[in-house]
Amino acid sequence: MNHHILDNSTSYDHIRQKLAAIYGEEQAPSILQQLIALVGNTTSSPSRKLSRSEKDVMLICYGDHVRRDGETPLQTLHQFLRDTLHPEINTVHILPFYPYSSDDGFSVIDYYAVNPDFGSWDDVAALSSEFQLMFDAVFNHISSQSAWFQGFLRGEQPYTDYFVTVEPDTDLSAVVRPRSLPLLTTFETAHGVKYVWTTFSEDQIDLNFANPDVLIEMLKVLLFYVKQGARFIRLDAIAFLWKVPGTSSLHLPETHLIIQLMRDVLDLIAPETVIITETNVPHQENLSYFGDGYNEAQLVYQFSLPPLILHSLYTGNATKLTQWATTIERVREQTTFFNFTASHDGIGLRPATGILTDDEIQALVEMTEQHGGHVSYKDNSDGSKSPYELNITYFDAITHPDITAQHPELAVQRFMVSQAMMLAVIGMPGIYFNNMFGLRNDYDGVAKTGRFRSINREKFDADSLLHDLSDERSIRHKVYSQYKRLLKIRTEESAFHPLGEQSVLNLHPALFALHRTSPSGEAHIIALHNVTEKTISVEIPHMSESSWHDLFTGTAYLAHDGNLSLSLQPYQIVWLKPSQD
Repeated sequence: MNHHILDNSTSYDHIRQKLAAIYGEEQAPSILQQLIALVGNTTSSPSRKLSRSEKDVMLICYGDHVRRDGETPLQTLHQFLRDTLHPEINTVHILPFYPYSSDDGFSVIDYYAVNPDFGSWDDVAALSSEFQLMFDAVFNHISSQSAWFQGFLRGEQPYTDYFVTVEPDTDLSAVVRPRSLPLLTTFETAHGVKYVWTTFSEDQIDLNFANPDVLIEMLKVLLFYVKQGARFIRLDAIAFLWKVPGTSSLHLPETHLIIQLMRDVLDLIAPETVIITETNVPHQENLSYFGDGYNEAQLVYQFSLPPLILHSLYTGNATKLTQWATTIERVREQTTFFNFTASHDGIGLRPATGILTDDEIQALVEMTEQHGGHVSYKDNSDGSKSPYELNITYFDAITHPDITAQHPELAVQRFMVSQAMMLAVIGMPGIYFNNMFGLRNDYDGVAKTGRFRSINREKFDADSLLHDLSDERSIRHKVYSQYKRLLKIRTEESAFHPLGEQSVLNLHPALFALHRTSPSGEAHIIALHNVTEKTISVEIPHMSESSWHDLFTGTAYLAHDGNLSLSLQPYQIVWLKPSQD
């Protein structure tokens, strides 16, 4: 057995304290012994350290996002990424690639298997040889078709206590609901009818972490993913993990302690592994998943960014985004934000709560419907409903499809400034596959599945997509080629290091402007983004150097008496770097 956990008395004591806080002093010692045995059976080396840089850019995609006859989808994805995005993108988030029964992968049947329709663990290993990988840890719930839940239905041990059951008359009105679906689902079991907690759907059965055996089982899965090459672990829907009737069952202290236990275990045996929490909630709640900056997630999704960038371009006013960005700063030495504008889900609106007004949020709802998208609603505790997310591709959200048809160059320009804004913000950027190529609303997908989220989940024949990317007239080519250039510039500038510094420049309502600085303080860049259709003249005061140049155009600028004057064309991106004498 590997006894390095026993040799670290501080870690041992911290873990015991957390287990006691969750499960009580009486149970803590036996749970700790199981955890020690689990850690001792792993082969990961504790010598590797976490390393991050400006070159870390993540692509978010499905394991079967591209297909080709005669290859497994994971093999096709690997070759496609080699042909298109390497080396500008060095990290890939493969959305759940396990056997599943619904929700495009997020209803997992077997945590330890690769969906045979996608490929094998060998295919995953081949990808991990060239890209850092992020795996999904879908630990809040499991498929109703899983062996665990089927064992529960048959009344078999140990599964009878693996899931959360409550009496039907239990008051659950305070529970926060992400979707307009029943919280409890009835199932006929060997022990009669049971009312089972199902936060997301009747096919996604919530796991009972109040049972310490469930915790140990999920830690086994966590370590298995590390062994299979996961450099990043995404904790899906983690905010809902611990359930207590009579409470919101959201962000409960036990949930945070369990994340901290995961961090403790990974710090001991795989300290190069990054935990990232997926918590689609208002901004201040989201920040709580950093813990104290050292003991929970190293990365937290920046969920407020997508609706705020969208609002800026819709209104032609970046003031709300600028005001919010002034609250964002470097967190700790190895802790920062995960920035994105789109994902496999919709554009969440709850993270804009308290930043945008109700009227501003409603304007985004109406704009989405006008642009051909849909809006998903959630149930509130008072019986009302409120918009939860916008279901639309980010490209079509930015520009009305009719305008795109008439002025494709303008639509691409508007879209690219939205992406540059995301890339400039402090943190690690994540780019959804469909954003990388300027993909459009998939109405056929919605019609086929009946689900609004399918509008942004279109998948492709690899060779057809490659053909489109070679057509210089196509929107896909224009977005792809410009995105590649953006990434090439960004990944070569240490000022964009995810752990560097950021200050916001409040220069003009039409501009989103940032000053980014490398961790060493030696490199810095001023990033300017015009969110309007007008030419904007601006003066930047207190410039530390006199000579600057734009990384995109090479245009030289000279500051006079510490002030630099320049003009930005409609939707122009200007990233200024000091020029060498």
